[in-house]
Amino acid sequence: MKHVKNDGGRAVAGYKGSAGDCVTRAVAIASGRPYDEVYKTLAEGNAAQSVTKRYRKRAKSARNGVCVKRTWFKEYMRLLGFRWVACMQIGSGCKVHLRSEELPSGRLVVAVSKHYTAVIDGVLHDTYDCSRDGTRCVYGYWTH
Repeated sequence: MKHVKNDGGRAVAGYKGSAGDCVTRAVAIASGRPYDEVYKTLAEGNAAQSVTKRYRKRAKSARNGVCVKRTWFKEYMRLLGFRWVACMQIGSGCKVHLRSEELPSGRLVVAVSKHYTAVIDGVLHDTYDCSRDGTRCVYGYWTH
């Protein structure tokens, strides 16, 4: 899979250094929205989410990740015009890998193990090549 180094507009928005902001970057790249706008929306969602047994503390920013399983995140993605496509079920094993020939064309926000990345028409857009030479399993993706 071809890789294009892309920070989603993080540097242009004035953010410095590295961060665990892969969800913000992937959504900004795939949606075409400014990084700063996506970051602020995700940070607000993080700050507003309720505390549960599983999620004991609220993050006040999107710098160190976003809980993508929460309802507010799924609603935000739908609001942007994305729909979720699951590629893996419990116990099914890996059926789809991070390869251009195994993913549909279009603008995708792809969920892989402990990471979110953007794929646009078969080209991986991220700060590094996270495909593991095409062996990385895709859990699912948001398609536009």
